[in-house]
Amino acid sequence: MRSLTSQNRTMAVVMYLACVVTALVIAIPLSIAVLGGFKTMGQLKVEPLGIPHPFLTNQYADLLTGTLGSFWRELANSLIVGAGTVAVVLVVGTLAGYALARIRFRLNRLLYGYFQLGLLFPLAVAILPLYLQLRTFHLLDTRLGVILPQAAFQLAMMIMLLRGFIKAIPDELEEAAALDGYGRFGFLFRIVLPLSTPILATAAVLTLVVSWNNFFTPLLVFNSLRKFTLPMGIMDFMGQHASDWNMILAFLTLAMVPAVVIYIASQRYIVEGLTRGAIKG
Repeated sequence: MRSLTSQNRTMAVVMYLACVVTALVIAIPLSIAVLGGFKTMGQLKVEPLGIPHPFLTNQYADLLTGTLGSFWRELANSLIVGAGTVAVVLVVGTLAGYALARIRFRLNRLLYGYFQLGLLFPLAVAILPLYLQLRTFHLLDTRLGVILPQAAFQLAMMIMLLRGFIKAIPDELEEAAALDGYGRFGFLFRIVLPLSTPILATAAVLTLVVSWNNFFTPLLVFNSLRKFTLPMGIMDFMGQHASDWNMILAFLTLAMVPAVVIYIASQRYIVEGLTRGAIKG
């Protein structure tokens, strides 16, 4: 018993140390970015990890007032593209996951395996055929041309989460819903969707974060500056202010804030959704 207790304590210490090291690896670059936006270039070169003295807010003020760059326009573009991607993923993923979980047909397992294969292929593998398809359907330089590919590459995970959760819902609930006069869609909207709220919230937040950070697809699709999302706006801003790293760090910090706020606000739903999904699956 004593040896087992000592082993548990040792494992706990190792885990805590790993957490501390991981937190430092994440916190140090973030602190450099956030504090760097309040410094002059001289302070940034001499004391990259130091506290600004004094705190200079002109970089952030110029970005927020539109004097420097086009932060608000790119923020709006990112929100539009992110919201569109989330909407497509939730609607299509819910219907597909429900069909694979509750409707028995001959190709059910084969089709589910096909969706699972979608997890194995990154977007870069499909870049050439994707570009040709977007050009064929005249979707280049359109927001829809970014939303649809992003949603397509997020659907596999969404379908897997929902299928496992919906499949574990007792058949008795569906039978009771049928006795009350509800068909398949009635059961979906009255029973399945309310029970699946944590999974849907998890999928929505994760999809939004992936869309927010996606640089490759907008780079492939957009040509107009007015349609640039924040990752592309950062690239354009760095090209214009290559030597002003304090301004670039301020822009990077502002670009991170909305995604971080959304993620923190939804953290409880993400943990609950992934936990319940794992238990149900």
